[in-house]
Amino acid sequence: MPTYEYECEKCGYRFEKFQKMTDPPVKVCPECKSRKVKKLIGIGGGVIYKGPGFYTTEYRSEEYKKKEKEEKQALSSGSSSSCSSCNSSGCSTCNK
Repeated sequence: MPTYEYECEKCGYRFEKFQKMTDPPVKVCPECKSRKVKKLIGIGGGVIYKGPGFYTTEYRSEEYKKKEKEEKQALSSGSSSSCSSCNSSGCSTCNK
């Protein structure tokens, strides 16, 4: 259920209401009891997908998967640099 923001046009009181999408909008200000309440357009909340099929790692490109595999192999083989982006000594990222 989403949280909606409201503002009273008479007293300026702003409040939030956790309600179903099918619930009617609030019409009375809880502070001054005025009937001049308007629903505000908020930025909304973040969406969190749970369950199989929603993990970002499941939809990686083939290029990304290939590079990730190469990096894992380089780390496990004991390469001279622990930084996968530079492969050099004296790197400020990996301090080697």
